[in-house]
Amino acid sequence: MELKEIMAQKSFAVVGDTVNEAKYAYKIKNELLKKGYTVYAVGKELASLNEVPGEVDIIDLCIHPAKGIKLLKENKRSVKGVLIQPGAESEEIIAFLQEQDIPYLEGCALVGLSLYK
Repeated sequence: MELKEIMAQKSFAVVGDTVNEAKYAYKIKNELLKKGYTVYAVGKELASLNEVPGEVDIIDLCIHPAKGIKLLKENKRSVKGVLIQPGAESEEIIAFLQEQDIPYLEGCALVGLSLYK
């Protein structure tokens, strides 16, 4: 999956600390909203991906890998892909996504927004 393809989607679940202005999850959530995306905040605002009330195209991991893998494993919804922010990656997450045949990319949503939106 390419960054351009990810940024062409309409709805994102941003997973991380979306309430702390100093955190990247907060910045990503707000920039996506400014650009017209549908955004659901998971981690501090919603406890689980399963609590998201609408459809999710992309899961954007901005969270410690140990918490990220837990949220991914308990997720019951279908998604088009996962964007793994720098620092949120782990071998376990990559292996899980490959086993589940879920497209993913290690990259940055803020870079994607600056290039493609």
